[in-house]
Amino acid sequence: MKTILCSLILISCSLFAFAQSTPVVNNGKLHVQSGQIVNQGGLPAQLTGISLSWSIWGGRKYYNPAVVNWLCQDFKISLLRVSMAVQPDSGYLQQPDKQRQLITAMVDKAIENGIYVLIDWHDHNAHLHTPQAKEFFGNMARKYKGVPNVIYEIWNEPERIGWDTVKNYAVELITEIRKYDEDNLIVVGSPHWDQDVDVAANNPITGFQNIAYSFHFYATEPSHQDGLRLRANYAIAKGLPLFVTEWGVGEANGDGEFNKGKNRKWLKWMQQHQLSWANWNITDKKETTAILRPGAPVNGGWTKEQLTPAGNYIRKVLRKLNM
Repeated sequence: MKTILCSLILISCSLFAFAQSTPVVNNGKLHVQSGQIVNQGGLPAQLTGISLSWSIWGGRKYYNPAVVNWLCQDFKISLLRVSMAVQPDSGYLQQPDKQRQLITAMVDKAIENGIYVLIDWHDHNAHLHTPQAKEFFGNMARKYKGVPNVIYEIWNEPERIGWDTVKNYAVELITEIRKYDEDNLIVVGSPHWDQDVDVAANNPITGFQNIAYSFHFYATEPSHQDGLRLRANYAIAKGLPLFVTEWGVGEANGDGEFNKGKNRKWLKWMQQHQLSWANWNITDKKETTAILRPGAPVNGGWTKEQLTPAGNYIRKVLRKLNM
């Protein structure tokens, strides 16, 4: 009887430990050290996951807790990117309260699941909306101060905007966030749709800790091949900590060719440099980079037949990395 009781206790302890083993439990608070994002133990922290689509239009319907649960349980993500639309109709500029409530519901669910979450100001012209961005991120920093799951992404894809403008905006936003949250990771945009990280590396932001820089690519876009990797390699060699907050299996317009050889090359490169990444995107729009086929259920539970070729591919990659 004593032996049986001890076995039951051991099983219960093992199950409890398993239940508590989450990406955030395993890695803790992230920080930047020697040009790399590392975990609480100072080891490289490579987070891998998926980006929700714009929080408007067709992707909006997948902004619900059941989808977050499914991505954690089935896709085995360690990172969720929540892409809050800013400028288009029904975005944050027009409906700030509605968008903020939508985003915080997703962030809270990610925290509950023990994964990391990027709060993404999904805007191409953030320098034109600095007061609104400061208000939003000030609220987020007050709410999530010290919560290790939360990462602030303050500008998605500056377009043809000079680094000085991007940098000045970033300093304003970082200063605002640091009034309330002294430590959590902040990801800064870079010019030319987050591709000019080499330019940022020559004149990085100083005076703040735990700042990383976003780098985006689309694996089969003709201009996103060896030349773009060389620019990123230059930034890495200069000590610029990179975070691939968005990449897609197809071309930059979201459609086009899905070339597995080019995807493998990019995945190998990210693995080599231990770069965290979020794949674009959870939507059922009929295009190459969509994870879901048109009409896929809005609450997760997707079968292989309800996933696109991209969806099945990314699911397989994530399960292999995070199981």
